[in-house]
Amino acid sequence: MVDTRVSLSGLELDNPIIPASGTFGFGYEFAEIYDINILGTFSFKGTTKDARFGNPTPRIAECPQGMINSVGLQNPGVDAVIREELPKLKEVFNKKVIANISGFSIDEYVYCCEKLDKEEQVGILEVNISCPNVHNGGMAFGTSAKSAGEVTKAVKAVTKKPVYIKLSPNVADIVSIAKACEDAGADGISMINTMLGMRIDLKTKKPVIANKMGGFSGSAIFPVALRMVYQVYDAVKIPIIGMGGVTTAEDVIEMMLAGATGVQVGAANLIEPYACKNIIEDLPRVMEKYNINSLKDIIGGAHNG
Repeated sequence: MVDTRVSLSGLELDNPIIPASGTFGFGYEFAEIYDINILGTFSFKGTTKDARFGNPTPRIAECPQGMINSVGLQNPGVDAVIREELPKLKEVFNKKVIANISGFSIDEYVYCCEKLDKEEQVGILEVNISCPNVHNGGMAFGTSAKSAGEVTKAVKAVTKKPVYIKLSPNVADIVSIAKACEDAGADGISMINTMLGMRIDLKTKKPVIANKMGGFSGSAIFPVALRMVYQVYDAVKIPIIGMGGVTTAEDVIEMMLAGATGVQVGAANLIEPYACKNIIEDLPRVMEKYNINSLKDIIGGAHNG
């Protein structure tokens, strides 16, 4: 019998599979088609201080082995999430959830984290400093080690829950940014967010997406995500939640060997609503195939020797 359990900063998970923010709503939508309590946990929809309608449409462009989105953090705002979304989630999910938080200033990050820190249902605060789909916010904090450290320090000052900083791949040196977050007190790193991409419509000769560019995700970015997780694992001592193009149980094992403790599944949920369920059910078979008895034993295993 294989052991799929992992631990993220004291949060014990039955397995490492975590639907990524923005691809799983607030969970109860997926609870209509399967029991989401089989998940390790999940990261709910990116939440900001105020309600956001998001970016103008069209927001989605298809790509070979992936997609580009520019939704722009559409959400009801943190107060509405606490008042309306979390009670609905509690009816269908009996585990602690990851709260994904975005902002356009350090004060906004602090405000949201302070609010959600008080919620018993929240096990980890995932601070997104890497969204490529909004202007003058999000990714701007994640492209500088100094700014990333400042956000981390400010959030840690008002929270008791573990704080994981979600990093952008759209940088020259992701390792220095991860280290700055660790030095500022981050409990973990989530990586990577989407890459910046675009498509052009040959008929109109204009960008497909109204915002021109958006976040490229899907299986095509898996090798990039894997490489970055591998690099950061060598540089920090805090746990990593790896993500980016994960679609199979084999991908999960590969990501953990690179250094991830938890593994988020993003775009795959938008293509196949049962993606996470299928991966969880297939994980024991893949572990047995590769003579893996416990997932905890393989974290960072590719760095040995």
